[in-house]
Amino acid sequence: MATHVLLVDDSCVDRMVASRVFESCNVKVEGAKQALKFLDMKSPKLNHLPVVITCTNVFTERVKRCLDGGAKDFIAKPIKVDDVPHILSYI
Repeated sequence: MATHVLLVDDSCVDRMVASRVFESCNVKVEGAKQALKFLDMKSPKLNHLPVVITCTNVFTERVKRCLDGGAKDFIAKPIKVDDVPHILSYI
């Protein structure tokens, strides 16, 4: 069974880059429209999902706030092939 990730990003360019990186590592990417169906934060289905945040603005305060809020990790954009095993370790 192939590994899947749910990818949500407000930048279409960043989504495309991240999708290509994951796909080059044989990881199936679910796009934004599919992802948005599942992103109802009140849904208990999401409580067990590991969240890894990627952002171009890696400010200490922002990283701390995300990690305190339950994110498993915070990775600076752009996602690189070397980041994929680390990201997948949370699945």
